[in-house]
Amino acid sequence: MATMTSTSAPRDRGGFGYWWSVFLGLVLILVGAVLAAGGGWLLALGGSAYYLPVGLALVLAGGLIAAGRRSGAWIYTLAWLATLVWAWWEVGFDGWALVPRVVAPTVLLVLVLATLPALRRTLPLLLLSLGVGAGLAPGAAHAEEAL
Repeated sequence: MATMTSTSAPRDRGGFGYWWSVFLGLVLILVGAVLAAGGGWLLALGGSAYYLPVGLALVLAGGLIAAGRRSGAWIYTLAWLATLVWAWWEVGFDGWALVPRVVAPTVLLVLVLATLPALRRTLPLLLLSLGVGAGLAPGAAHAEEAL
């Protein structure tokens, strides 16, 4: 007999949260596929290495969100952080130059974060996050002592 590793019951496939997460996941997959395809072509021409990995991350995040997994939201959040770093590296802190690079990903981030209540949290992810948090806590204490 198989055991469930999820801390919550299976998702209700008739509710708004289910359909919203499927829709948002498909949007992320589509945007990610376009970024990855264009990014692969750009990379082959000697251009920026940003678009291909971020596009692949969006495809993965979209698939996980459509499947109801919170890990998709975390992957998207990491892709968004990578986008901020890339944008600042590329144009500095020029607000008008940052707008076309960060506004759309930030709007998607708000939608992804708003979807979190509809996504399942799995036990292994919860244990991993607790383990990572416990591992970082001693480092934070030492950092505070150094100040």
